[in-house]
Amino acid sequence: MAICPYPAPVRDNGRVLEMTREQFEELVSQALDRIPPELTRLMDNVAVFVEDEPDPGDPDLLGLYEGTPLTDRGEWYAGVLPDRITIYRGPTLRMCETQEDVVAETEITVVHEIAHHFGIDDERLHALGYG
Repeated sequence: MAICPYPAPVRDNGRVLEMTREQFEELVSQALDRIPPELTRLMDNVAVFVEDEPDPGDPDLLGLYEGTPLTDRGEWYAGVLPDRITIYRGPTLRMCETQEDVVAETEITVVHEIAHHFGIDDERLHALGYG
């Protein structure tokens, strides 16, 4: 099982933008809607969640993928719980200065975590501008 965190270069702006959990969940939903249909059709046994904060040990974490990437699954892969992608609201709001920044960072984080589901590692994601 892979656990792939997405720690962004968090730069606490000294204030937190105001955004309800429902508004942030809608941004995550919109980011998921922008994933090309040919890719979403390939996604298998994965669930996306929004949480307010990551574990205290990693307070700047924006997103987390927990599961078995599609590239690592074999015939043995059956009857397992879904992979889990978690997008964290608090760190995102603390690092962004504007609403537009939140939209952009949320989209980058969602794409980053979905890429892990497809077996793309952090080094490649950084090269593509999603790290």
